[in-house]
Amino acid sequence: MSVPPEGIYELGDTDGDEWRMVEKKGHQFVVNNQPFYVNGFNTYWLMVFAVDKSTRGKVSEVFREASSVGLTVCRTWAFNDGQWRALQKSPSVYDEDVFKALDFVVSEAKKYKIRLILSLIDNWDAYGGKAQYVKWGKIAGLNLTSEDDFFSDSTLKSYYKNHVQAILTRVNTFTNVTYKDDPTIFAWELMNEPRCLSDPSGNKLQAWIQEMAIYVKTIDPNHLLEIGLEGFYGPSTPDRIQSNPNTFAQQVGTDFIRNHQALGVDFASVHIYPDSWISQSISDAHLHFVKSWMEVHIEDAEKILGMPVVFAEFGVSESDTGYNASFRDTLISTVYSTLLASTRKGGSGGGSLLWQLFPDGTDYMNDGYAVVLSKSPSTSNMISLQSTRLMIFNSLCSMRCHWGCRKKNALDAFLYHNDL
Repeated sequence: MSVPPEGIYELGDTDGDEWRMVEKKGHQFVVNNQPFYVNGFNTYWLMVFAVDKSTRGKVSEVFREASSVGLTVCRTWAFNDGQWRALQKSPSVYDEDVFKALDFVVSEAKKYKIRLILSLIDNWDAYGGKAQYVKWGKIAGLNLTSEDDFFSDSTLKSYYKNHVQAILTRVNTFTNVTYKDDPTIFAWELMNEPRCLSDPSGNKLQAWIQEMAIYVKTIDPNHLLEIGLEGFYGPSTPDRIQSNPNTFAQQVGTDFIRNHQALGVDFASVHIYPDSWISQSISDAHLHFVKSWMEVHIEDAEKILGMPVVFAEFGVSESDTGYNASFRDTLISTVYSTLLASTRKGGSGGGSLLWQLFPDGTDYMNDGYAVVLSKSPSTSNMISLQSTRLMIFNSLCSMRCHWGCRKKNALDAFLYHNDL
């Protein structure tokens, strides 16, 4: 790991700064008109762990460890529908203890200077998701035939809108700040990995995205909004179809370019899972895919969409054939170096969020992708180096005041030397 040039850490010191909302300026994120490039992570189960006092400490532990390596954004669930420890027990009926647990997550994130992307529902059913909404609809007597009715049925859409309103207008019981006014929240996410297989044309999902993006913005025009997409190209860009990881990807009802052109959407989201999409056997082909997948989305975000793109999930599973920790580090390095190449020229690569960061002692939650920093010193060093480099970019305005030409060569060597 490189040692940063003398005095680097002074530049990112924002302890005295007012905690302000993240905004978008062109195809870059800014805070108080300073660049804000993101090095972050996912830990989806924070709310559920915060409910029980015996596990609540793990929430603080995740944030403390993330902060120690300079991570600044966490993506987590602001939903749990009709399941064990449900936040929403039935449409518009909430468990106050679970809501207070989410309050704790938000307040604790602020304590460690970590901002949150809060996802509002799941495409998948582990935490209820759209399947649970359809179950509720059937209980109410609706004639529903598919989970994808979630996207088109007016009653189910009203259930979702009511949930959006409940979250955005919630007054945090720890901070007394309404969620829609809290700068701790980086962005809202409409849905984790939306897919609508019943309509490969993409029209059904597109209509839902447009309706819900506008709805979120009518309640909260200040926070950023993203969709939660995996990044698959669809019918609107036939010339990009070959960039998809497989032929199935173009049939799931999503359309990267068209979806992100919906009014109210502020930045693009992309996920990166070559081991799920291409092959569960580890190979160099995965790394080539990661680089090309990122580069094409960065280019499209910049030249077509005019917005930042965040690679909101990326990782590799230890259950993959041929997996080892060295390959994981190489994959993470590929993501980080590809982003730095964009950052260096002021491109649309807004940041990345590792899937996923775990504290020690939560192995029973591991989906194969867990990174425990205390057990992974090489990965921890790599994350820390990326954080430091992005912190320098985020301080460029200050640097113009504090740094002379004599420092420039040392700074460039640290920023761009390819030793991730």
